[in-house]
Amino acid sequence: MIGIHNVEQIRAAEQEYMAAHPQDDLMQIAAQWVSTRAEQMTAEPGFVLVAVGPGHNGGDGLFAARNLARAGRQVVVWLVTGKAHAQGVVAARQAGIRFIDSVTVMRMLPDVALVIDAIIGLGARPGLPERVNWFAEACQTLSIPVLAVDLPSGLAADHHERSQHHMNADVTITFAAPKLCHLAQPAASCCGEVEVADVGLNLPDAELRQMERVDVARWWPWPTPYADKYSRGVLGVDTGSDRYPGAAVLSVVGALYSGVGMVRYIGPQRAADFVLTRQPSVTIGDGRVNAWLAGSGWGTGSGRERLRPILDSGLPAVVDAEALNDLPDELPEGWLLTPHAGELAAMLNIARAQVVADPIGSVRAAAARWHTTVLLKGATQYVADSSGTVTLAVPGPAWTAQAGSGDVLAGICGTLLAAGLPPWRAAALGASVQALAATRKPGPFPPDEVAKAIPVVLSELAELVGAQAIRTGAFTPSSIAAQ
Repeated sequence: MIGIHNVEQIRAAEQEYMAAHPQDDLMQIAAQWVSTRAEQMTAEPGFVLVAVGPGHNGGDGLFAARNLARAGRQVVVWLVTGKAHAQGVVAARQAGIRFIDSVTVMRMLPDVALVIDAIIGLGARPGLPERVNWFAEACQTLSIPVLAVDLPSGLAADHHERSQHHMNADVTITFAAPKLCHLAQPAASCCGEVEVADVGLNLPDAELRQMERVDVARWWPWPTPYADKYSRGVLGVDTGSDRYPGAAVLSVVGALYSGVGMVRYIGPQRAADFVLTRQPSVTIGDGRVNAWLAGSGWGTGSGRERLRPILDSGLPAVVDAEALNDLPDELPEGWLLTPHAGELAAMLNIARAQVVADPIGSVRAAAARWHTTVLLKGATQYVADSSGTVTLAVPGPAWTAQAGSGDVLAGICGTLLAAGLPPWRAAALGASVQALAATRKPGPFPPDEVAKAIPVVLSELAELVGAQAIRTGAFTPSSIAAQ
Protein backbone atom coordinates (compact mmCIF):
# COMPACT_ATOMS: atom_id res chain seq x y z
CA MET A 1 0.00 0.00 0.00
CA ILE A 2 1.36 3.41 -0.97
CA GLY A 3 0.77 6.14 1.60
CA ILE A 4 -0.24 9.51 0.12
CA HIS A 5 0.69 12.56 2.19
CA ASN A 6 -0.29 16.20 1.86
CA VAL A 7 1.85 19.30 1.84
CA GLU A 8 1.17 20.14 5.48
CA GLN A 9 2.38 16.71 6.58
CA ILE A 10 5.51 16.94 4.43
CA ARG A 11 6.36 20.41 5.72
CA ALA A 12 5.93 19.30 9.35
CA ALA A 13 8.14 16.26 8.74
CA GLU A 14 10.80 18.46 7.16
CA GLN A 15 10.84 20.74 10.20
CA GLU A 16 11.12 17.74 12.51
CA TYR A 17 13.98 16.32 10.46
CA MET A 18 15.94 19.58 10.39
CA ALA A 19 15.54 20.00 14.16
CA ALA A 20 16.88 16.49 14.72
CA HIS A 21 19.63 16.68 12.06
CA PRO A 22 20.92 20.27 11.99
CA GLN A 23 24.07 19.13 10.22
CA ASP A 24 22.10 17.84 7.20
CA ASP A 25 20.84 19.93 4.30
CA LEU A 26 17.63 18.52 2.80
CA MET A 27 18.03 20.69 -0.28
CA GLN A 28 21.43 19.16 -1.03
CA ILE A 29 20.02 15.67 -0.50
CA ALA A 30 17.10 16.40 -2.85
CA ALA A 31 19.44 17.95 -5.43
CA GLN A 32 21.58 14.83 -5.49
CA TRP A 33 18.52 12.70 -6.27
CA VAL A 34 17.53 15.09 -9.07
CA SER A 35 20.96 15.27 -10.66
CA THR A 36 21.41 11.49 -10.54
CA ARG A 37 18.07 10.96 -12.28
CA ALA A 38 18.87 13.69 -14.81
CA GLU A 39 22.13 11.97 -15.76
CA GLN A 40 20.18 8.76 -16.37
CA MET A 41 17.86 10.66 -18.72
CA THR A 42 20.56 12.36 -20.82
CA ALA A 43 22.36 9.67 -22.73
CA GLU A 44 22.28 11.89 -25.83
CA PRO A 45 24.50 15.01 -26.08
CA GLY A 46 22.89 18.39 -25.67
CA PHE A 47 22.16 21.05 -23.11
CA VAL A 48 20.38 20.46 -19.82
CA LEU A 49 18.11 23.45 -19.24
CA VAL A 50 17.13 24.02 -15.61
CA ALA A 51 14.06 26.25 -15.34
CA VAL A 52 14.14 27.75 -11.84
CA GLY A 53 11.48 29.48 -9.77
CA PRO A 54 11.90 31.55 -6.62
CA GLY A 55 11.15 28.90 -3.98
CA HIS A 56 12.89 25.93 -2.38
CA ASN A 57 11.93 23.88 -5.41
CA GLY A 58 14.10 26.22 -7.48
CA GLY A 59 16.90 25.77 -4.97
CA ASP A 60 16.77 22.02 -5.52
CA GLY A 61 17.09 22.68 -9.24
CA LEU A 62 20.05 25.05 -8.85
CA PHE A 63 22.08 22.66 -6.72
CA ALA A 64 21.20 19.83 -9.11
CA ALA A 65 22.47 22.04 -11.96
CA ARG A 66 25.74 22.53 -10.07
CA ASN A 67 26.09 18.75 -9.61
CA LEU A 68 25.51 18.14 -13.31
CA ALA A 69 28.03 20.80 -14.32
CA ARG A 70 30.64 19.25 -12.05
CA ALA A 71 29.94 15.91 -13.76
CA GLY A 72 30.77 17.45 -17.13
CA ARG A 73 27.28 18.13 -18.46
CA GLN A 74 26.46 21.28 -20.45
CA VAL A 75 24.01 23.10 -18.20
CA VAL A 76 22.19 26.41 -18.55
CA VAL A 77 19.83 28.00 -16.03
CA TRP A 78 16.78 30.14 -16.69
CA LEU A 79 15.56 32.17 -13.72
CA VAL A 80 11.90 32.31 -14.69
CA THR A 81 10.95 35.22 -12.41
CA GLY A 82 14.43 36.73 -12.09
CA LYS A 83 14.51 35.66 -8.44
CA ALA A 84 15.84 32.42 -6.97
CA HIS A 85 17.35 30.74 -3.91
CA ALA A 86 20.41 32.93 -3.21
CA GLN A 87 22.83 30.17 -2.12
CA GLY A 88 21.75 28.03 -5.06
CA VAL A 89 22.49 30.86 -7.49
CA VAL A 90 25.95 31.32 -6.00
CA ALA A 91 26.67 27.57 -6.21
CA ALA A 92 25.56 27.41 -9.84
CA ARG A 93 27.64 30.45 -10.85
CA GLN A 94 30.70 29.07 -9.07
CA ALA A 95 30.30 25.89 -11.14
CA GLY A 96 30.55 28.01 -14.29
CA ILE A 97 26.92 27.63 -15.31
CA ARG A 98 25.57 30.14 -17.79
CA PHE A 99 22.37 31.98 -16.87
CA ILE A 100 20.10 32.82 -19.83
CA ASP A 101 16.97 34.90 -20.43
CA SER A 102 13.67 33.86 -22.00
CA VAL A 103 14.69 34.99 -25.49
CA THR A 104 17.77 32.78 -25.36
CA VAL A 105 15.69 29.92 -23.97
CA MET A 106 13.47 29.97 -27.01
CA ARG A 107 16.45 30.03 -29.35
CA MET A 108 18.21 27.16 -27.54
CA LEU A 109 15.23 24.82 -27.03
CA PRO A 110 15.81 22.75 -30.22
CA ASP A 111 19.26 21.83 -28.85
CA VAL A 112 18.09 20.99 -25.33
CA ALA A 113 18.40 17.31 -24.34
CA LEU A 114 16.56 17.64 -21.04
CA VAL A 115 14.51 20.23 -19.18
CA ILE A 116 14.53 20.14 -15.39
CA ASP A 117 11.30 21.75 -14.24
CA ALA A 118 12.05 23.45 -10.91
CA ILE A 119 9.71 26.39 -11.44
CA ILE A 120 6.91 25.90 -8.92
CA GLY A 121 6.90 23.58 -5.91
CA LEU A 122 4.54 21.98 -3.40
CA GLY A 123 2.85 25.13 -2.13
CA ALA A 124 1.64 26.35 -5.51
CA ARG A 125 -1.88 26.85 -6.78
CA PRO A 126 -2.91 25.28 -10.09
CA GLY A 127 -1.79 27.05 -13.25
CA LEU A 128 1.31 28.69 -14.67
CA PRO A 129 2.30 32.35 -14.89
CA GLU A 130 1.57 33.76 -18.34
CA ARG A 131 5.29 34.08 -19.13
CA VAL A 132 5.73 30.31 -18.63
CA ASN A 133 2.81 29.07 -20.74
CA TRP A 134 4.75 29.37 -23.99
CA PHE A 135 7.63 27.41 -22.45
CA ALA A 136 5.41 24.50 -21.42
CA GLU A 137 3.82 24.40 -24.87
CA ALA A 138 7.20 24.56 -26.63
CA CYS A 139 8.60 21.67 -24.58
CA GLN A 140 5.55 19.63 -25.53
CA THR A 141 5.71 20.57 -29.22
CA LEU A 142 9.43 19.78 -29.49
CA SER A 143 9.08 16.54 -27.46
CA ILE A 144 11.84 17.59 -25.08
CA PRO A 145 12.14 15.20 -22.13
CA VAL A 146 11.13 16.88 -18.87
CA LEU A 147 12.21 15.92 -15.35
CA ALA A 148 9.94 17.59 -12.81
CA VAL A 149 11.17 18.36 -9.31
CA ASP A 150 8.46 17.36 -6.80
CA LEU A 151 5.63 17.92 -9.30
CA PRO A 152 5.12 19.34 -12.79
CA SER A 153 4.68 23.10 -12.50
CA GLY A 154 1.05 24.09 -12.88
CA LEU A 155 -0.31 21.28 -10.70
CA ALA A 156 -1.37 21.56 -7.07
CA ALA A 157 0.15 18.86 -4.87
CA ASP A 158 -2.98 18.10 -2.86
CA HIS A 159 -5.42 18.13 -5.76
CA HIS A 160 -6.36 15.63 -8.46
CA GLU A 161 -7.34 18.20 -11.08
CA ARG A 162 -5.13 20.06 -13.52
CA SER A 163 -5.35 23.57 -14.87
CA GLN A 164 -5.42 24.55 -18.51
CA HIS A 165 -1.71 25.44 -18.39
CA HIS A 166 0.85 23.11 -16.85
CA MET A 167 4.11 21.34 -17.57
CA ASN A 168 4.01 17.73 -18.73
CA ALA A 169 6.77 15.59 -17.25
CA ASP A 170 8.28 12.37 -18.53
CA VAL A 171 9.61 11.69 -15.04
CA THR A 172 8.66 13.31 -11.75
CA ILE A 173 10.94 12.85 -8.77
CA THR A 174 9.24 13.67 -5.49
CA PHE A 175 10.49 13.39 -1.95
CA ALA A 176 9.45 11.28 1.06
CA ALA A 177 6.02 10.28 -0.26
CA PRO A 178 3.75 10.74 -3.26
CA LYS A 179 1.12 13.45 -3.20
CA LEU A 180 -2.42 13.20 -4.53
CA CYS A 181 -1.53 14.88 -7.84
CA HIS A 182 0.93 12.07 -8.63
CA LEU A 183 -1.64 9.28 -8.37
CA ALA A 184 -5.12 10.67 -9.06
CA GLN A 185 -6.45 11.57 -12.49
CA PRO A 186 -6.38 13.79 -14.43
CA ALA A 187 -3.33 15.35 -12.73
CA ALA A 188 -1.46 12.03 -12.64
CA SER A 189 -1.36 11.90 -16.44
CA CYS A 190 0.87 15.01 -16.39
CA CYS A 191 3.46 13.45 -14.10
CA GLY A 192 4.84 10.65 -16.26
CA GLU A 193 6.84 8.08 -14.32
CA VAL A 194 6.78 9.05 -10.63
CA GLU A 195 9.78 8.19 -8.47
CA VAL A 196 9.73 8.72 -4.71
CA ALA A 197 13.10 9.63 -3.20
CA ASP A 198 13.61 8.62 0.41
CA VAL A 199 15.19 11.64 2.10
CA GLY A 200 14.76 10.32 5.64
CA LEU A 201 11.56 12.04 6.75
CA ASN A 202 9.40 10.48 9.45
CA LEU A 203 5.79 10.66 8.22
CA PRO A 204 2.56 9.88 10.07
CA ASP A 205 0.26 7.05 9.02
CA ALA A 206 -1.64 8.02 5.90
CA GLU A 207 -5.43 8.27 5.81
CA LEU A 208 -5.15 8.30 2.03
CA ARG A 209 -3.37 5.47 0.26
CA GLN A 210 -3.21 3.59 -3.03
CA MET A 211 -3.33 -0.13 -3.67
CA GLU A 212 -0.38 -1.86 -5.27
CA ARG A 213 -0.28 -5.03 -7.33
CA VAL A 214 1.34 -6.92 -4.46
CA ASP A 215 -1.56 -5.97 -2.18
CA VAL A 216 -3.97 -7.68 -4.56
CA ALA A 217 -1.77 -10.78 -4.48
CA ARG A 218 -1.53 -10.83 -0.69
CA TRP A 219 -5.20 -10.21 0.06
CA TRP A 220 -6.98 -12.19 -2.64
CA PRO A 221 -9.03 -15.07 -1.14
CA TRP A 222 -7.08 -17.91 -2.74
CA PRO A 223 -8.91 -21.26 -2.59
CA THR A 224 -7.28 -24.14 -0.72
CA PRO A 225 -7.38 -27.79 -1.85
CA TYR A 226 -10.20 -28.55 0.59
CA ALA A 227 -12.40 -25.67 -0.60
CA ASP A 228 -15.80 -26.30 -2.18
CA LYS A 229 -18.27 -24.07 -3.94
CA TYR A 230 -19.95 -23.14 -0.67
CA SER A 231 -16.79 -22.30 1.23
CA ARG A 232 -15.57 -20.19 -1.68
CA GLY A 233 -18.74 -18.12 -1.41
CA VAL A 234 -22.22 -18.18 -2.89
CA LEU A 235 -23.38 -14.88 -4.38
CA GLY A 236 -27.03 -14.04 -4.77
CA VAL A 237 -27.57 -11.78 -7.78
CA ASP A 238 -30.58 -9.60 -8.50
CA THR A 239 -29.56 -7.48 -11.47
CA GLY A 240 -30.97 -6.68 -14.90
CA SER A 241 -34.47 -6.08 -16.17
CA ASP A 242 -36.54 -6.66 -19.28
CA ARG A 243 -35.08 -3.44 -20.68
CA TYR A 244 -31.50 -4.10 -19.54
CA PRO A 245 -30.92 -7.86 -19.55
CA GLY A 246 -27.27 -7.32 -20.50
CA ALA A 247 -26.54 -5.86 -17.07
CA ALA A 248 -27.49 -9.19 -15.52
CA VAL A 249 -25.09 -11.02 -17.83
CA LEU A 250 -22.24 -8.61 -17.16
CA SER A 251 -22.58 -8.70 -13.38
CA VAL A 252 -22.62 -12.51 -13.45
CA VAL A 253 -19.59 -12.55 -15.78
CA GLY A 254 -17.69 -10.38 -13.29
CA ALA A 255 -18.49 -12.77 -10.47
CA LEU A 256 -17.66 -15.97 -12.35
CA TYR A 257 -14.37 -14.82 -13.86
CA SER A 258 -13.16 -13.58 -10.47
CA GLY A 259 -13.69 -16.99 -8.88
CA VAL A 260 -17.03 -17.01 -7.06
CA GLY A 261 -18.00 -20.45 -5.75
CA MET A 262 -21.56 -20.24 -7.05
CA VAL A 263 -24.05 -17.71 -8.41
CA ARG A 264 -27.75 -17.84 -7.61
CA TYR A 265 -29.65 -15.55 -9.95
CA ILE A 266 -33.11 -14.33 -8.87
CA GLY A 267 -33.78 -11.52 -11.35
CA PRO A 268 -36.50 -11.24 -14.05
CA GLN A 269 -37.11 -14.21 -16.32
CA ARG A 270 -36.00 -12.51 -19.53
CA ALA A 271 -32.71 -11.54 -17.92
CA ALA A 272 -32.38 -15.05 -16.46
CA ASP A 273 -32.71 -16.50 -19.97
CA PHE A 274 -29.91 -14.24 -21.15
CA VAL A 275 -27.74 -15.26 -18.21
CA LEU A 276 -28.22 -18.99 -18.77
CA THR A 277 -27.50 -18.66 -22.47
CA ARG A 278 -24.13 -17.08 -21.70
CA GLN A 279 -23.25 -18.76 -18.39
CA PRO A 280 -24.87 -22.19 -17.90
CA SER A 281 -23.18 -22.75 -14.51
CA VAL A 282 -25.50 -20.19 -12.91
CA THR A 283 -28.30 -21.49 -10.69
CA ILE A 284 -31.69 -19.82 -11.08
CA GLY A 285 -33.87 -19.24 -8.02
CA ASP A 286 -33.64 -18.79 -4.27
CA GLY A 287 -31.26 -20.60 -1.96
CA ARG A 288 -28.54 -20.09 0.61
CA VAL A 289 -26.13 -17.25 -0.18
CA ASN A 290 -23.25 -15.53 1.60
CA ALA A 291 -23.71 -12.09 0.06
CA TRP A 292 -25.90 -10.21 -2.40
CA LEU A 293 -25.41 -8.11 -5.51
CA ALA A 294 -28.25 -5.82 -6.51
CA GLY A 295 -29.15 -2.84 -8.65
CA SER A 296 -27.23 -3.07 -11.92
CA GLY A 297 -29.64 -2.63 -14.82
CA TRP A 298 -32.80 -2.36 -12.74
CA GLY A 299 -34.06 0.72 -14.51
CA THR A 300 -36.27 3.23 -12.72
CA GLY A 301 -39.27 2.68 -10.52
CA SER A 302 -38.72 -0.71 -8.89
CA GLY A 303 -35.85 -0.11 -6.49
CA ARG A 304 -37.60 -0.05 -3.14
CA GLU A 305 -39.52 -3.31 -3.64
CA ARG A 306 -36.57 -5.23 -5.08
CA LEU A 307 -34.18 -4.02 -2.41
CA ARG A 308 -36.39 -4.92 0.56
CA PRO A 309 -35.65 -8.70 0.67
CA ILE A 310 -31.92 -8.01 0.50
CA LEU A 311 -32.19 -5.51 3.32
CA ASP A 312 -34.20 -7.97 5.39
CA SER A 313 -31.60 -10.71 4.90
CA GLY A 314 -29.05 -8.72 6.89
CA LEU A 315 -26.28 -10.14 4.68
CA PRO A 316 -23.40 -8.21 3.10
CA ALA A 317 -24.35 -6.72 -0.25
CA VAL A 318 -22.95 -4.82 -3.22
CA VAL A 319 -25.50 -2.17 -4.16
CA ASP A 320 -25.14 -0.54 -7.55
CA ALA A 321 -26.92 1.75 -10.02
CA GLU A 322 -30.66 2.24 -9.56
CA ALA A 323 -30.73 0.49 -6.17
CA LEU A 324 -28.76 3.47 -4.83
CA ASN A 325 -31.82 5.68 -5.32
CA ASP A 326 -33.84 4.05 -2.52
CA LEU A 327 -31.42 3.53 0.34
CA PRO A 328 -32.84 3.63 3.86
CA ASP A 329 -31.18 5.68 6.58
CA GLU A 330 -29.73 2.56 8.21
CA LEU A 331 -27.94 -0.19 6.30
CA PRO A 332 -26.95 -3.68 7.43
CA GLU A 333 -23.33 -4.24 8.31
CA GLY A 334 -21.06 -5.16 5.42
CA TRP A 335 -22.74 -3.25 2.61
CA LEU A 336 -20.76 -1.76 -0.27
CA LEU A 337 -22.23 1.06 -2.37
CA THR A 338 -20.73 1.53 -5.87
CA PRO A 339 -21.87 4.83 -7.43
CA HIS A 340 -20.31 6.80 -10.25
CA ALA A 341 -20.03 10.58 -9.86
CA GLY A 342 -23.58 11.35 -11.02
CA GLU A 343 -25.10 8.72 -8.75
CA LEU A 344 -23.06 9.89 -5.77
CA ALA A 345 -24.18 13.47 -6.41
CA ALA A 346 -27.81 12.35 -6.37
CA MET A 347 -27.25 10.38 -3.15
CA LEU A 348 -25.79 13.45 -1.44
CA ASN A 349 -28.20 15.91 -3.10
CA ILE A 350 -25.38 17.98 -4.54
CA ALA A 351 -24.28 18.90 -8.06
CA ARG A 352 -22.23 16.39 -10.01
CA ALA A 353 -19.60 19.10 -10.49
CA GLN A 354 -19.05 19.13 -6.71
CA VAL A 355 -18.24 15.42 -6.73
CA VAL A 356 -15.88 15.86 -9.67
CA ALA A 357 -14.14 18.77 -7.92
CA ASP A 358 -13.85 16.98 -4.56
CA PRO A 359 -14.14 13.21 -5.00
CA ILE A 360 -12.40 12.41 -1.72
CA GLY A 361 -14.59 14.70 0.35
CA SER A 362 -17.70 13.43 -1.43
CA VAL A 363 -16.97 9.73 -1.02
CA ARG A 364 -16.08 10.30 2.64
CA ALA A 365 -19.35 12.16 3.15
CA ALA A 366 -21.38 9.28 1.72
CA ALA A 367 -19.50 6.69 3.78
CA ALA A 368 -20.17 8.73 6.93
CA ARG A 369 -23.81 9.37 5.97
CA TRP A 370 -24.67 5.67 5.60
CA HIS A 371 -22.01 4.28 7.99
CA THR A 372 -20.80 1.94 5.28
CA THR A 373 -18.20 1.55 2.53
CA VAL A 374 -18.51 3.51 -0.72
CA LEU A 375 -16.62 2.91 -3.96
CA LEU A 376 -16.66 5.96 -6.24
CA LYS A 377 -16.06 4.74 -9.78
CA GLY A 378 -14.20 6.74 -12.40
CA ALA A 379 -10.79 7.35 -13.94
CA THR A 380 -9.44 7.14 -10.40
CA GLN A 381 -11.49 4.86 -8.13
CA TYR A 382 -11.84 5.91 -4.49
CA VAL A 383 -12.91 3.58 -1.67
CA ALA A 384 -13.98 5.22 1.61
CA ASP A 385 -14.96 3.39 4.78
CA SER A 386 -16.92 4.91 7.65
CA SER A 387 -13.69 5.76 9.53
CA GLY A 388 -12.75 8.24 6.79
CA THR A 389 -9.83 6.25 5.40
CA VAL A 390 -9.74 6.45 1.60
CA THR A 391 -8.01 3.90 -0.63
CA LEU A 392 -7.29 4.43 -4.32
CA ALA A 393 -7.47 1.33 -6.51
CA VAL A 394 -4.65 0.29 -8.80
CA PRO A 395 -5.06 2.48 -11.91
CA GLY A 396 -6.09 1.06 -15.26
CA PRO A 397 -6.18 2.24 -18.88
CA ALA A 398 -8.71 4.73 -20.19
CA TRP A 399 -10.29 2.05 -22.40
CA THR A 400 -12.28 0.80 -19.38
CA ALA A 401 -14.49 3.90 -19.53
CA GLN A 402 -17.29 1.92 -21.20
CA ALA A 403 -20.90 1.13 -20.48
CA GLY A 404 -21.03 -2.15 -18.61
CA SER A 405 -17.68 -1.87 -16.84
CA GLY A 406 -19.45 -0.97 -13.61
CA ASP A 407 -21.72 -4.03 -13.88
CA VAL A 408 -18.70 -6.31 -14.22
CA LEU A 409 -16.98 -4.52 -11.32
CA ALA A 410 -20.02 -5.04 -9.12
CA GLY A 411 -19.85 -8.76 -9.86
CA ILE A 412 -16.15 -8.91 -8.94
CA CYS A 413 -16.82 -7.11 -5.67
CA GLY A 414 -19.70 -9.48 -5.01
CA THR A 415 -17.35 -12.46 -5.34
CA LEU A 416 -15.07 -10.97 -2.71
CA LEU A 417 -17.87 -10.10 -0.29
CA ALA A 418 -19.23 -13.64 -0.62
CA ALA A 419 -15.74 -14.95 0.18
CA GLY A 420 -15.89 -13.10 3.49
CA LEU A 421 -13.71 -10.06 2.82
CA PRO A 422 -14.54 -6.75 4.52
CA PRO A 423 -16.28 -4.32 2.18
CA TRP A 424 -13.42 -1.83 1.81
CA ARG A 425 -11.04 -4.58 0.84
CA ALA A 426 -13.55 -6.17 -1.53
CA ALA A 427 -14.00 -2.80 -3.23
CA ALA A 428 -10.29 -1.98 -3.48
CA LEU A 429 -9.37 -5.46 -4.68
CA GLY A 430 -12.26 -5.63 -7.13
CA ALA A 431 -11.50 -2.30 -8.77
CA SER A 432 -7.78 -3.10 -8.82
CA VAL A 433 -8.06 -6.54 -10.40
CA GLN A 434 -10.36 -5.19 -13.11
CA ALA A 435 -7.79 -2.48 -13.84
CA LEU A 436 -5.01 -5.07 -13.97
CA ALA A 437 -7.07 -7.20 -16.36
CA ALA A 438 -7.66 -4.19 -18.62
CA THR A 439 -3.92 -3.44 -18.56
CA ARG A 440 -3.22 -7.08 -19.41
CA LYS A 441 -5.64 -6.80 -22.37
CA PRO A 442 -5.13 -3.29 -23.72
CA GLY A 443 -7.37 -1.82 -26.36
CA PRO A 444 -11.11 -1.26 -26.83
CA PHE A 445 -12.23 -4.65 -25.58
CA PRO A 446 -15.78 -4.70 -24.18
CA PRO A 447 -16.14 -5.24 -20.42
CA ASP A 448 -17.03 -8.94 -20.66
CA GLU A 449 -13.88 -9.58 -22.72
CA VAL A 450 -11.77 -7.71 -20.17
CA ALA A 451 -13.28 -9.91 -17.46
CA LYS A 452 -11.93 -12.97 -19.26
CA ALA A 453 -8.40 -11.72 -18.56
CA ILE A 454 -8.98 -11.80 -14.80
CA PRO A 455 -8.08 -15.52 -14.43
CA VAL A 456 -4.79 -14.87 -16.22
CA VAL A 457 -4.08 -11.91 -13.93
CA LEU A 458 -4.86 -13.99 -10.86
CA SER A 459 -2.58 -16.79 -11.98
CA GLU A 460 0.24 -14.26 -12.38
CA LEU A 461 -0.50 -12.73 -8.97
CA ALA A 462 -0.42 -16.16 -7.39
CA GLU A 463 3.26 -16.35 -8.27
CA LEU A 464 3.92 -13.30 -6.10
CA VAL A 465 2.72 -15.10 -2.97
CA GLY A 466 3.93 -18.58 -3.87
CA ALA A 467 2.14 -20.83 -6.31
CA GLN A 468 3.20 -23.95 -4.40
CA ALA A 469 1.71 -22.61 -1.17
CA ILE A 470 -1.59 -21.98 -2.94
CA ARG A 471 -1.68 -25.49 -4.42
CA THR A 472 -0.97 -27.14 -1.08
CA GLY A 473 -3.04 -24.85 1.09
CA ALA A 474 0.02 -23.92 3.14
CA PHE A 475 -1.43 -20.54 3.93
CA THR A 476 -4.78 -18.82 4.36
CA PRO A 477 -5.73 -15.34 3.14
CA SER A 478 -4.97 -13.93 6.61
CA SER A 479 -1.50 -15.44 6.64
CA ILE A 480 -0.80 -14.00 3.18
CA ALA A 481 -1.52 -10.52 4.50
CA ALA A 482 1.14 -11.01 7.14
CA GLN A 483 3.86 -11.69 4.56
